[in-house]
Amino acid sequence: MHTLSKLIYDDMKPAFGVTEPGAIAFAVATAKEKVTGDITSVEVAMNSGMYKNAFTCGIPNSSRYGNLYAAALGAVSAKADLGLESLTYVTADDDKKAAEMVEAGIVKAYMDSVSSKIKIDATVKTDNDTCTVHIADSHTHIISIELNGETIYADKGANENVLSEDISPIPEIHKYTLAEILNYIKNVSKDEISFIRDAFIMNLDLLDEGLQSDRAVIAHELLKQNNGMLVTDDPVKTAQLLCNGAIEARVLGLSKPAMSITGSGAHGIIATMPLYAYFKSVIKSDDDELLLKATALSYLICMYIKEYSGKLSAFCGCGIAAGTGMACGLAYMQGADESQIYKVILNMSGSITGMICDGGNHGCAMKGVVATDAAFRSVSLAMADAYIEGIHGINGLTPEDTMRNMGLIASPGMVETEKTIVEIQESK
Repeated sequence: MHTLSKLIYDDMKPAFGVTEPGAIAFAVATAKEKVTGDITSVEVAMNSGMYKNAFTCGIPNSSRYGNLYAAALGAVSAKADLGLESLTYVTADDDKKAAEMVEAGIVKAYMDSVSSKIKIDATVKTDNDTCTVHIADSHTHIISIELNGETIYADKGANENVLSEDISPIPEIHKYTLAEILNYIKNVSKDEISFIRDAFIMNLDLLDEGLQSDRAVIAHELLKQNNGMLVTDDPVKTAQLLCNGAIEARVLGLSKPAMSITGSGAHGIIATMPLYAYFKSVIKSDDDELLLKATALSYLICMYIKEYSGKLSAFCGCGIAAGTGMACGLAYMQGADESQIYKVILNMSGSITGMICDGGNHGCAMKGVVATDAAFRSVSLAMADAYIEGIHGINGLTPEDTMRNMGLIASPGMVETEKTIVEIQESK
């Protein structure tokens, strides 16, 4: 398997509900499995991006939302061995018990650092034991576990500076230029990337869950605007429905997983569903090789930008990173060459980069609407040789520089913005 194929394969993961509540529940559930006795307290400290993203997002199988309830459900019923799907089997009784824990004041969740790098420290105390689980760098990457003051697990391969904002080793994706990525896309076999089909299946199931729910008001309106059908001959309206209906279902915490990329289900949805919509609406082929290759390109461009911005930051990686990747995939399906795909990146960079991330919430669906519109427009303009030149704004003189600059706007560029967003959230 080619290195880039493996990079995608390793990064694609099912995520049940918004990723951050799942990660919080996973961390607490892992700590809970190590202790005995009745729980006396649950405490979760996390970085700003983690805290912000889970602040008002829905939790699967629960009527609640946010950090405290995710932590409480982690202690009550989450299954650590399910990773980001740890909340799959929450019952109504579990939901009630979690609410009682929160109301009793024994659950605490707070931000202890402003950083785009993932960090969770989850401590569960009982009348017998105390266990702390430390997660860093990715949502389920446990770097150490302490039980009653003794380290019982340590990831010896973890980077000592995993929480540092200092320069880290060059990410694998950054070892490739756009030209090299496109050469890979051209030559990779259909069979080697056939696993990508799982993303379409999973995200379509999530969309269907949203359309069955009265809570998904945006999805129902997008369905109405698409003449009451999932797929029509209008690729933009079809893309809006398939993409943002699935995102809405996800942020509401409905009971189906999304296929995540770069640790985010919404990223995974935006990176895939508009491409699937275009393929079904316009290409209409029985052979999905073009769709698989376009999606692989979408994923890789998303990863390229996200490695600069950080996993969690104050800009909307869903719209900006995944949206730009998806736009490149759209252009690829329309026969774009390297020069035209660079122009697509320039158009996306010069237009959508300032979109903020104010957590995983209902607004993500509207951000997806904006990103989808921007992607289709950026492609149509670029294919007509209309684009924002690299000399302007944050655009770069190469595609690699442009994607780097997009990421730098988030980290370190928007650290103060991140703090302000959290302050606004907490003031409510």
